[in-house]
Amino acid sequence: MANQQFKNRKFRTSHLTSTLSMSLVLFLVGMVSLLLFVARDLGVQVRENINLSVILEDEITNTYRQRIQKYIESAPFTKSVIYVSKEEALKEHVASMGENPEDFLDYNPLKASFEVKLKAEFANADSVNMIEEKIKTFDDINRVAYQKDMVNLVNDNVTRISLVLLGIAAVLLILSMALINNTVRLSIYANRFLINTMKLVGATSWFVRKPYIARGMINGLIAAFLSLLMLAVLVYYILSRFGLSAYSVNPVSAMYVAGIVILTGVLLSAFSSFMAVGRYLKMTRNDMYFV
Repeated sequence: MANQQFKNRKFRTSHLTSTLSMSLVLFLVGMVSLLLFVARDLGVQVRENINLSVILEDEITNTYRQRIQKYIESAPFTKSVIYVSKEEALKEHVASMGENPEDFLDYNPLKASFEVKLKAEFANADSVNMIEEKIKTFDDINRVAYQKDMVNLVNDNVTRISLVLLGIAAVLLILSMALINNTVRLSIYANRFLINTMKLVGATSWFVRKPYIARGMINGLIAAFLSLLMLAVLVYYILSRFGLSAYSVNPVSAMYVAGIVILTGVLLSAFSSFMAVGRYLKMTRNDMYFV
């Protein structure tokens, strides 16, 4: 009786240890996944803040100006567009520079413009050049101004950061697969003789595997929720530490991260359980003494 209680306690301790080990691995998977999505979301925000200024000639008529504005607003590359008149441009210039050019020129040298913010997928050098050519087909366009170096710099940095994070995520996924596989195999190791006995009395492979796969999936699910709890605490600490709002993390991205962690935990645990039990099903009883 005492021996049976010891075995049950050992069994529970083994599963608790394996679940905690998996939760730490999944925590790292979730952290890198979150960094990937945050980097993507920041890249989109930065790209969509790149400004394209369509400078208009002074002679343009209101009707033609409205025609250009309507085209830009309906274009697939436009996120938002604001019309800035000559008077508004002068006010902004005086507010930022502290001097009024009308005082010594006797006229307003600034021109009206459309301030266009592009959708993220169009905020690259090739797309901007194409957009510039399309807009220049209209009459009374003085020029199209944008910070070409900034566009290239933003895209290069976003691409570089994304590649680094993808590389880390790939390495971590391989490591997590190996660690979870070893953790599950160790938890099943204690039952190798029971598995062999079930095989000897005529149990089918699926009948033997099913309870271990189910238990592995449950352990993976519990580990995933534990890792998500740790990740939520970490995110909350970082946001509160730097005075950021909870909305700094895109809810959709957070849901994707949760899905990745849960699927990784459940599927890898199920697959590892399937393979581990299959290994012992192929062994003879004598071989199990030397594993």
